[in-house]
Amino acid sequence: MTRQPKSVLTLLLLLFAMIPLPAISQDEENTEEEVAEEDRGVTDYISMDPPFVTHVGTSGNKPTYLKAAVTLRARSTSTRPALEAHMPRLRHELVMLFGEQTDTGRLTSMEGQEVLREEARRRINAVLEEQQTDESIAGVLFTEFVVQK
Repeated sequence: MTRQPKSVLTLLLLLFAMIPLPAISQDEENTEEEVAEEDRGVTDYISMDPPFVTHVGTSGNKPTYLKAAVTLRARSTSTRPALEAHMPRLRHELVMLFGEQTDTGRLTSMEGQEVLREEARRRINAVLEEQQTDESIAGVLFTEFVVQK
């Protein structure tokens, strides 16, 4: 009779010894998943300083200037180094884009600014793709936007 309680006790100890191991592994897996999920939820804002100032409109009219402070929105912190490495080219693309604007009336409307933001995002992502960075931006934000006629 004394052997039966020892074998039951030994069996229980073995069962308890096995229970924590899967729980620890599951916690580690959850932590890795949470870190990956947090990376996906990251928003990194990269300011393109100094603000852009350029002539817009047609050459025959009174000079009109655009001043735009631009911030890029990235979904990953790994995008920042790629943007910083190619910042001169990215700034060039935006200077060219802003200089192409001839309809100053459209620039002062929310719709026109939204179209300009989307085109800026498209051009920046095209440069990042051309440079094979495997990165892209989620959006372009105008933190300052002034059209002076």
